[in-house]
Amino acid sequence: MSQKASIRSTLPYRLRQILKNFWGMALVFIVLMTVLRALELYLVFQNHVLNLTPTDVIVGSFLSDIAWSLYLLGIFFTLYVLLSLLSGNLAKILLQIALTIVVIVQVALIFYFIKTLLPLGKDLFAYNWNDLILTVQASGQLNFISVIGGIVIFLALIALFHYGTRFFHFSLQTYAIFSAILGIGVFSFITFDLAKEASSTEVEQNIKLNKSQFLAEQSFDYWMYGGEYYFDFYLRSGKDDLIVKKEFTSDSYPFLHKAEYPDVLSPYFDSLEKAPDLVFIFLESFGKAYSGRDAYLGSFTPFLDSLEQHSLVWLNALSSTGRTFGLQPGVFGGLPFGAKGFLELYDEFPYHETLLSVLRDNDYEIRYFIGADKNFDHVGDFIDYQRPVQFVDEKLFDPKYSRAPSSGNFSWGYADKELFRNGLEKLPETVTKPQVRIFQTQTSHDPYIVPERPFYREKLRTHLRDYLNLNSSEFDSYLAYEDIYMTVLYADDAVKEFINEYKKRPEFSNTIFIITGDHRLPEIPMSSRLDRFHVPLIIYSPLLERTDYFKGVTSHYEITPSVLAFLEAQVGIELPEQVTWQGQVLDTARNFQSRIAMPLMRNKNQLMEYIHGELFLSDGQLFKIADQLNIDPINSPDDLTQMIGEFEDFKNKNNYMIQTRKLLPPPNLASN
Repeated sequence: MSQKASIRSTLPYRLRQILKNFWGMALVFIVLMTVLRALELYLVFQNHVLNLTPTDVIVGSFLSDIAWSLYLLGIFFTLYVLLSLLSGNLAKILLQIALTIVVIVQVALIFYFIKTLLPLGKDLFAYNWNDLILTVQASGQLNFISVIGGIVIFLALIALFHYGTRFFHFSLQTYAIFSAILGIGVFSFITFDLAKEASSTEVEQNIKLNKSQFLAEQSFDYWMYGGEYYFDFYLRSGKDDLIVKKEFTSDSYPFLHKAEYPDVLSPYFDSLEKAPDLVFIFLESFGKAYSGRDAYLGSFTPFLDSLEQHSLVWLNALSSTGRTFGLQPGVFGGLPFGAKGFLELYDEFPYHETLLSVLRDNDYEIRYFIGADKNFDHVGDFIDYQRPVQFVDEKLFDPKYSRAPSSGNFSWGYADKELFRNGLEKLPETVTKPQVRIFQTQTSHDPYIVPERPFYREKLRTHLRDYLNLNSSEFDSYLAYEDIYMTVLYADDAVKEFINEYKKRPEFSNTIFIITGDHRLPEIPMSSRLDRFHVPLIIYSPLLERTDYFKGVTSHYEITPSVLAFLEAQVGIELPEQVTWQGQVLDTARNFQSRIAMPLMRNKNQLMEYIHGELFLSDGQLFKIADQLNIDPINSPDDLTQMIGEFEDFKNKNNYMIQTRKLLPPPNLASN
């Protein structure tokens, strides 16, 4: 009898010991997460100029952290108690390691967010290991000191959690209350979203997010639902509210339609006597927010501003993706995204046509110049598929040129002025065929290290004072992003030097220049969810008969159909009868209107936006688009249902293309 009483008396002690160890570490974890949130908010507002105050986000931020911490601890609590029944010491060690890893990941994600103002999600899985290493090296964060520091922090956290089990002492009843609160917290997390508000801006919502929660949820979604699948899709003719009414022709090739696009560019050009050369200038991280007329941050591209006066300019132009990976497929083919961007289908590209391949078949020569490694993002695979006669990347630069300044010991490649100089030198002196020449810059990219830093540091201040007419008291909000704005000024100077040198070439008089940005950079806070896609789009040429500004919404997708229809009308190039362009044609309306429909991909793996006319669907919320691509939330259940249906239809066609690789029938099939 006494033996049974003795056995029963050890149960409360064991239970208290289990709870003591768990809650000793859990309370340390909660304190650390709270401190990290306070540090995050301080650094965000210290490093960025935002149109909100800490009081706008502080409640939502801490609610988000508390909910996530309790949910995470609820999972760990269940596993810890079960494992403690087998081995208390093993359970304690594993919990220490797990909580330490969560804290370190949270720290890393916070510093990523502070730099980009974008939470890291499932786009992490869209890059191969080599690309990730290059990106981290470029940021200057991967070095001996950071590795040693990481090890020290890991050991310090292990020790902190260990001593937490000794520092906190409570009664069994108190531990039971803690555990009950934990259960309520887990239920609240599952049932409610405490931080998200429909009226919040994207930046505000991003700040409120717990960064490890966002990564965990995105990772779960990627691994559980990221497979390639499709349901039924429907072949619909183009809507009457769009510029082009497309006639789709095949159930097996759902993007295939008749190539019937109007020529909207000829009215602005003199009649051409021969096929013109085309020169594309792709500017890294060039958003409309800081370039050209109506730039709401003020324009930092004085040369492009002057060039606009002699050009066709689209003020409401969109990229198809929020990162560079969509640039070439979007501009040259209006191609679907695949799972992680069309370039990631490099191992087995679906048979496809592009502006480059169509012009190649019309006796054009294609030449591509990039200052970085062509293998990054598989740009090289895509361009090689178009069979260029010349493809120059960083490996083929003349030895007299120096690589761009580096962060650590890594550089993305060659700065923009060197790109253009090297490219001009490598162009043949005489050609017998019409040309497509593409130049892709990279200096205005993280880590934003500009050559000739003292010169551009002074030039930035002069620009703020004399070009933007700001008082010195207004400088601070711009100097907070000094390195970024200096690279934009530098890139603008590089284009100026290039255009002035090109004017000396005999082919200049028969050349059409198409200049655009790949996306808006994220490090300067964005005004809206659509801002990241808002880019400059300029067509400049001595062949222009008249110039104009257009407010019709257009995108990279509209470039290829418009240029090909123009060349067919002007010089009689032969076009395929059926195409897969997703775009319409460039909208030359001088008043604001939107007559396009297209999906938008924020980052690799993040297909969350869709536009149709003046409606914009973003992450399940509906907005109305206005001039300058401003957006306002609207409540229209019928429109929301329609937009979701159209977006899902695109996704199904896209997934079908991924699985079957059926985009465009190869010539041998098309002729059958």
